[in-house]
Amino acid sequence: MTVGGELRPELRPELRVIVVEDEPAARRLLVKLLAAHADVSVVEQCRHGLQAVEAIAAHRPDLVFLDVKLPELDGFGVIERVGPAVMPPVVFVTAYDEFAVRAFDVHAFDYLVKPFSDARFEATLGRVRRRLAEAQAGKLRALLDDDRADQLARFAVRVGTRSVVIPAREVAWIEAQDYYVLLHVGGASHLVRHSIRALESRLDARRFARINRSAIVNLDHVRQLERRSIGTWTVRLAHGIELQVSRRRRAAVGRLLGERG
Repeated sequence: MTVGGELRPELRPELRVIVVEDEPAARRLLVKLLAAHADVSVVEQCRHGLQAVEAIAAHRPDLVFLDVKLPELDGFGVIERVGPAVMPPVVFVTAYDEFAVRAFDVHAFDYLVKPFSDARFEATLGRVRRRLAEAQAGKLRALLDDDRADQLARFAVRVGTRSVVIPAREVAWIEAQDYYVLLHVGGASHLVRHSIRALESRLDARRFARINRSAIVNLDHVRQLERRSIGTWTVRLAHGIELQVSRRRRAAVGRLLGERG
């Protein structure tokens, strides 16, 4: 039986969780928030990275709340030591949001920046439940949208005081800004510290194409490839933006668009 489209807590399968946090107050808060859910069982609390590696091997939990900065071995070291292929789903918990991009590079389910609100925690737990249900239904690969470990499938960007995750497929185009790039998403833009050359090599070449020295477009957002004059071409995006295509890249862009349509 469901309530609001979700299983009642008493009917959900038990969610076995390990909490890895070296700060006692933060550890107690996580355990308290998890204890409010009848179907959640905190099977172990760990204070440092090596303890976490042993606990994960012993308990094989469904989920790990993992601090990034830990004594003995940091959070990324824990994942490496356990092995990315067998590491349980992870929610990173840290006061340092500069680790957000790296966290999602290792396919973290979510990223909590301390101090976080009860509402933010509950939203995270809700997303985790949905992700686990999709994984059990064999849909995790599609959700990650990435069958190459080095391919960038999402961006973590700063919006006010929060780190927000934007799937790469939602980015319409990317604009070079010296050592940064601007991600254009709908009517908003987000500054990210990547060079356009480095970013080009990590994006899905079936979806993204470099059209000139300072722009990469998402081919799913291109509506027209148009000749303006002799040797001058532009692409028109879904939101009406027009971008110039360089002469040496026009043929390649045309082939990619032809292959897709």
